[in-house]
Amino acid sequence: MRIVVVGAGLGGVAAAVGLHRLGHEVTLFERGAELREAGTGIVVMPNGLRALDALGLAEDVRGHVMRAVRAGLRDWRGRPLLVTDAVQARQEVGMPAIVDRAELHRVLRAPLPADLVRTATPVQRLEPDSTGVTVISGGGPVARADAVIAADGIGSRLRGQLFPCHPGLRRTGRMDLRGMLPMPAGLVTDLLASQLVDRRSGAMFGLFPVGENRLYWFTDSVLHGTPPGADEARRQMLSLMADWHPLVTELIEATPPADIFVDPITGLAEPLPSFTAGRIALLGDAAHAMPPDLGQGAGQAFEDAAALTRHLAGAEPADVAQRLLRYDAERRPSANRMMRAASRQSRLTSQTGVAAWLRDASLRAVPSWLATRRLAALWRA
Repeated sequence: MRIVVVGAGLGGVAAAVGLHRLGHEVTLFERGAELREAGTGIVVMPNGLRALDALGLAEDVRGHVMRAVRAGLRDWRGRPLLVTDAVQARQEVGMPAIVDRAELHRVLRAPLPADLVRTATPVQRLEPDSTGVTVISGGGPVARADAVIAADGIGSRLRGQLFPCHPGLRRTGRMDLRGMLPMPAGLVTDLLASQLVDRRSGAMFGLFPVGENRLYWFTDSVLHGTPPGADEARRQMLSLMADWHPLVTELIEATPPADIFVDPITGLAEPLPSFTAGRIALLGDAAHAMPPDLGQGAGQAFEDAAALTRHLAGAEPADVAQRLLRYDAERRPSANRMMRAASRQSRLTSQTGVAAWLRDASLRAVPSWLATRRLAALWRA
C-alpha cells in the first residue's frame, strides 16, 4: 500500500519507519532542505519509550534513561514543594529518557532508506477522492497515495485544510526559553530533574541531565508581545531570576545565546473533532498540540506513530478509512486527556499571589508516596 508521511519531525520519522517495516511503500516529504532536528534536550516519558519499543526504535534511546533521583516541584529558592520518589516510579512504570533532540532524530531516522525521503518539498494541500489522495507541492501533484499521515507540526497547514472551522492555535501568553551546556565540573545538586516555580512572578525553571556530560534547562515565563531574540530573552531571565537559587542564573549565564532557543508557548485552542478524515490521519502536534508542562509532546507523537503502524498492519487500500477510524478511536480520547492535563498543569505552575501561596501550601502537604503514585499514573497513560 502506498503511504505518504508529511513532515519529518520526530513523530513523522517514527511513523515512516514503522510503516516501512510493515512492507508498505512509504514516501516521507519534508519541507526543509535536509533531514535534521534543531534544538536542545528532549524528555521522552516512559509511555513514549514503550511506544518506541513497539516500533523497534527504543534500544539506543533507553541508553539515556534518567537515573533514579528524588524529583518534583520546588520553590524558586530550591526548597521542596512536591517531592516524588523516582525509585518507586521506576519500579512501577519506568523512568524517562533525556536525549539530545538532534541525536534522537538521527537514531529514529537511521532505519529509513534515503531514497524514501523527499526533502525541500513543502506539501501545500491534499486532494482526496474515492480511491486515494493526491499530494500537491509546488503547485502540482508530486505523489498519489492510498493513505496520508499529516505530521507537519504545530503550525500544520494540513490540519487547517481538513478542519477549516477549527480555531487553530492559541498562545498561552507565556514564553519558553531553553538551552543546553556542558556539565560544570564538580556539579552536585539536588535540583536535577526538578522544576522550580515562583509564586511572585509565575515563572518556572527546569533542569535535567543529558548523558554524563551535559545539562538541559528551560524556563517558562510571562510573554508580553512578540518573543524577544535569544540574547534579550536571556537578559530578561537573568534579571527576573536574580534572587533564585544561585545555580539557576549561573547556568543561564553560562549558556551562549547561540545555544538558546526562544518560543511562544502555544497549543490548540480546543481539541479537534477527529484525528482523521477519510484516508488522511493527523499525528503529533498537528493533532494535539499542547503546552510543554508535562513533557508529553514527544511521547504522544510516538504513541500516535505506534498506533498508526499497528492499525495499518496488513491493510489494503480499501481498508484505509476504517483502519484510520480505529486509530482515531484509540488515540484521540487519550491524547486529548493529556492535552487538558498539560493545560491544567500550566495554569497551576504559573499561578501568582494568594492562589500560588495556597498552591505551595497544598503541595507541601502531599506525601511523597502519593505524589509518586500520581506521577506513575501519568507515565502509565
